Amino acid sequence: MPSRAAVRTVLNAVGVGADDIAVCLPLPGGTYNTVTRVTLTDGRDWVVKIPPPPTAPGMSYERGLLVNEVTFYTAAGIPAAPSVVHSALDPGSATGPYLIMSTRPGQPWHEAAATMTHGEEARLRRELGELVRRLHAVTGASGGFGYPGGAMGPLAPTWRAAFTTMTDAVLADADTYRARLPRPTDRIRALLAAAAPVLDDVTRPALVHFDLWQGNLLVDGEPGARTIGGVIDGERMFWGDPVADFVSLALLGNVEEDENFLTGYGSSLVFDASVRLRLALYRCYLYLIMLVETVPRRVPQEHRDWTWSEVGPQLVSALEDVEAALRSRG
Repeated sequence: MPSRAAVRTVLNAVGVGADDIAVCLPLPGGTYNTVTRVTLTDGRDWVVKIPPPPTAPGMSYERGLLVNEVTFYTAAGIPAAPSVVHSALDPGSATGPYLIMSTRPGQPWHEAAATMTHGEEARLRRELGELVRRLHAVTGASGGFGYPGGAMGPLAPTWRAAFTTMTDAVLADADTYRARLPRPTDRIRALLAAAAPVLDDVTRPALVHFDLWQGNLLVDGEPGARTIGGVIDGERMFWGDPVADFVSLALLGNVEEDENFLTGYGSSLVFDASVRLRLALYRCYLYLIMLVETVPRRVPQEHRDWTWSEVGPQLVSALEDVEAALRSRG
């Protein structure tokens, strides 16, 4: 994990010395990058992200995460997204890779949930739907699909090619780390491959955050009058199918039951057979990541047990939904 000295090195590289720093505090909650909040004596408030060294164990898709995050904030075009202040994305740079961004106001949604009335939560879900619709209207300039950070190589010409590479990589990680899964990786790979033709229904590479759970959504303001103040941690973004975002937006649940979010998102979304099958595929992908990453993260056994008991059944359900959809297609 990068030290306080590494943070100081990054700050020195952008002209900030020790006398310019009023507060420098590590932020909790990150599972990959080291995140530090820095308040300067002139009032500027920044968040500094530094990734682990390239030799650290991790998932295949995690290479180049800062490139993804800079891409997301640059492309998002919404006030709730942080602004990129400085960045160095080349691992060979003198400082190593880093990202400095502006802070966003508020607290994580799940921390504020206990003090939300049903009416306030419903209004915020509608606001979130409108915001996500705006994100999904953004199209990748290059026309390619996948992670811009290059973890899977260059962007792919089709969504089927990109997503197949993504799922193959997480299953390879499962084999490498001997992760516990509810089915053998070869059976999962074969099932996902059988369903892959539906991915050809996606022809536009939309901006997908893919980590829009409540911990990455900040709500700001007094109880009863809160708004969404921040959409953060865009490091897992990719150019792909906007339907993929609906997995984390209803983490371990069913987005079709979120009437307020869907009202805000608008009538452009229809849950037809194609959308439901694609959504099942993306559920498989996210839940595979959540199960496999517990090994390289070296998380405590208690967290591993929780992930297996809560996420494992969700992966089984998603795989069964894929199977059912394939049967109905004949």
